[in-house]
Formats: sequence, structure tokens, C-alpha cells
Amino acid sequence: MTTPSSNGSAKAAPERRETFSSRKLFILSAIGSAVGLGNIWRFPYVAYENGGGAFLIPYLVALLCAGIPLLFLDYSVGHRGRGSAPLAYRRLSRAAEPLGWWQVLICFIIAIYYAAIIAWAAMYAWFSITKAWGDDAGKFFGDYLKTAPEAGVSFDFVSGVFFPMLAVWIIAIVIMVAGVNKGISRANAIFLPLLVVMFVILVIQAVLLPGAMEGLNAFFTPNWEALQNPGVWAAAFGHIFFSLSVAFGIMVTYSSYLKRKTDLTGSGMVVAFANSGFEILAGIGVFAALGFMAAASGQAVSEVAGGGIGLAFIAFPTIVSNAPFGAVLGVLFFGSLVFAGLTSLVSILEVIVAAFQDKLGWSRKSATLIVTIPVAVISMLLFPTTTGLYLLDTSDAFVNQFGILACALVTVIVLSAGLTALPKLQKHLNRTSSIKMGTKWRILVGGIAPVALGYMLINEIQTKSAEPYEGYPIWFNGIFGWGMAGALIVGAVLLSLIPWSDKSKLKDPEYDEFEAALAAEDAVEELKS
Repeated sequence: MTTPSSNGSAKAAPERRETFSSRKLFILSAIGSAVGLGNIWRFPYVAYENGGGAFLIPYLVALLCAGIPLLFLDYSVGHRGRGSAPLAYRRLSRAAEPLGWWQVLICFIIAIYYAAIIAWAAMYAWFSITKAWGDDAGKFFGDYLKTAPEAGVSFDFVSGVFFPMLAVWIIAIVIMVAGVNKGISRANAIFLPLLVVMFVILVIQAVLLPGAMEGLNAFFTPNWEALQNPGVWAAAFGHIFFSLSVAFGIMVTYSSYLKRKTDLTGSGMVVAFANSGFEILAGIGVFAALGFMAAASGQAVSEVAGGGIGLAFIAFPTIVSNAPFGAVLGVLFFGSLVFAGLTSLVSILEVIVAAFQDKLGWSRKSATLIVTIPVAVISMLLFPTTTGLYLLDTSDAFVNQFGILACALVTVIVLSAGLTALPKLQKHLNRTSSIKMGTKWRILVGGIAPVALGYMLINEIQTKSAEPYEGYPIWFNGIFGWGMAGALIVGAVLLSLIPWSDKSKLKDPEYDEFEAALAAEDAVEELKS
């Protein structure tokens, strides 16, 4: 279709922005993004280490005082701005555009290593059938990755990681090319229910294992003294920020695909509490299994409990080897990791694709292929190698934790104090939402959140500055840790300087019409009253 220009020539009409066909599909996609690997392998251990059952108090406080308010902030920016993270922030102010690109680049780094973990999980689902790790799951993990003795950069490829990673990238790219409704929505509509069903079966099987109650007692027994430790509260706030995918650009991008009159805050509440519900379910399943492991080995739960990669690829295989119907337990656990990882990877890639699609005026298919194929190539060059584990560990520590905290802190300060945009965003939330935001929301976003983020960021800087991270070489941490975190900021500024292919995008006429319609409705309501 073409439209006549002012001088009589014809020009192509801009590609119409996709929207989620229903609020339900948006909620499924948002939950799919929030429910990731961290829910399964990080939350149970964080809760256990920080007061057990008592941790649920700071966890709920962090959820209500920071997590949900910042989730609403992302929704308001994306839905009001009607664009990718860079475009949505640019429509607030030219000075805010680098914030969007910072989030895009964070997603780029996460995407290139996230695919590796999904590939490991897929292989371990297969290994579970024959319990291929034998009697020493720790040694097997190192042998499977063929991990080099020292951190560095190597291009010695590991075929057992390379080919599953290739499959992960092919699946992800196919989903992304299909678009928001035919790709992302359909994938989440399939993967998320499968994930929940598999994990419920896993939990039922885990709680029936001998010793499971010991693990659940360790997980839920409250240590009330822990509530006096500021570090416990910081851990709760930190986990909530990462768990809900705030400051990643994901929720900004997803909310931009919502129809104009959508209940933003109601949808956000569903997403937030569904995510937390899954985390508690994960805690039950993981600690029931750890209780069995402790009983089988004659150790205390504290001696076998762990989080992260150690829990997934060392502790859980040991459980699978000894548990009744262990192969089924292993397939369910690692299959859950695969589905949780895929839904999160797709959301991360969407942030990058949407940004370049908006900035450079590419079609959906072109933007997807031009962006995701180079991301996949970089990922396949660095992570299915003998040094891939070191690169992944360092990237995750400095970008997924340190970088996101810095980005989130700068974002809330710029929006609240720099641009004084919170009243405008609050008004937007309240126009279409069932749960209205008031002054308390602005205080939480502009006051409580920056204090919590600032505390955690300072703590992260002090911790990582005190000694080389994990004892890795200084040059390695300097390049792939500090250097990468700093390069993202520089890259964000440079990307914001690239001219927009279509400057008319910077002023959204559709938004003006929407505002005018709502203003007319408000005027009618005032006359009636």
C-alpha cells in the first residue's frame, strides 16, 4: 500500500506496529519472561541462606515496595511511548534515549550466554535417562564442558555444547521471525503451561521422596534473627529486581504491544504474583529433593544445599542417580529449565530486535535476521568452548547483576528527578487501569527504589573491587567484567547518536489521538458529575 506525499509522489506506508491479540497472551508472555532459570535455581537457595521462612517477609516487602512499583513504571513507559525501549524513552525526552539502549545492550550480553545454559539443560535432560554422569556428577560436568584449567579465551570447541546451542538458536530465531502474535505469543502459550505442568509433577514426586520433609523444614523454618541483618533485606530487594525482569527493557517492549485501553496495573499484579507463586513452588520442589539427598548421604541439608549452576548440574544429577524414578525426575527438572530458559531468551531477543526495527526502519523479518544471526554467531563462537564457563560466569556477575543495578538506579533517578516524569506516567497508568496509583507510588519509585538500588550497587562495587572476582586473572576481569560493564554505557550513548530513519516516529500521532479521546471522555464525566 502507498500513500501520496505532499509533492505528489508515492511513498510506502510504514509497517503497522503489532499488538498482542489479547491481554491473556500478554500476561502469558510477561510471565514467561519473568519465570526463568533464576526462579528455579536461585530463589530457593537465596531464601534458605537468608532466614528460611522468615525471608518471605522481606521478600513480600520488596515485591510490594519496589518490584511491583518498578514493574508498573516499565509498563507506563512502554505503553505510553508505544515503542521499543529506546523509542519509548526518547518519546519522553531526547536525553532519556541512552537509557533504552543501555537496556538493549544488557539484553545483548545476556542473550549470548543464556543460550549456553539452555543447551546444557537440554543435554542433561537426555543424560538423565541413562544417568550418564555416573557416581561423580561434579567431575562429569567438568568433563562434559571440557573446562580449561584457567580462565581465558579459547576457540577449542566442545561439540557436546555446540550442537545443542545451535538447535536452541534455530528455535529462538524461528519464533522471533514469526513475530509477536504468531511467534512469541504462541511459543509462550505452549511452553509456559508445559513448564507449569512439568514442575507440578516434579514437586509431587519430590515431596514423596524419603527425607523430603527434612528439606522442607530447612527451607520454611524461620530464622527471625535474620530480619535484623540489612544484608537479608538487600538480598530480597536484589532478587525481586532480577526476578521480575525490571530494567531489562523487556517489560517496556512487551507493554508497547498492548492495545491502548488495557488494564496495566491489573495485568502487572497477575504477572508479579504468578512469578512469586512459581518461585515458592520451585523452593518446595528443590528443597524436598535436597532433603532426600541429605538423608541418602547421611549429611545435613545445609551441607548439600546450594544455588545456581552447582545446584542444577551437580547436586540435582546426584539426586537423580539415587531417587526412585530418578530418570523421570531428571527429565522433568531439566526440561523445566529448557522451557523456562526459552521463554526468557525470546523476551530478551525481542528487546534487541524491536530497538533496531524502530531506529532503522527495518521490517520485522529483516530486523530479526539482521540482529539475531550475528548475536547467535557471537554466542556460538564464545560459549561452546573450553573457556565458555569462565566467560559465562564473569559476564553474568558483572552485567546481569552489577550492570542492571546501575542501569535501574540511573533510570529511576532520571525519570523521577531529572525529567520529573512520574506524575505524567502515573496519569497514564490511571487512565486505563483497575488499580489506581497515587502519591505513594511516586514515593516508592522515586524514593524507596533508588535507596535500595544505591545500597546494593555500592555493595556490589565494594565486593568486586576488594579482590579479583573468583580469583580470575586481573586482565580477564578487566576486559570481560569491568570493561564490558563500562562499554555498555559508552555503546548506549553512541547508539543514541545514530539518526532515526523516520523522525516522525519520535512524535507518535496515534498517542496524540488516544490522549485526545481520553481527554474528551474525562470532560464528559466531569459534566455528568
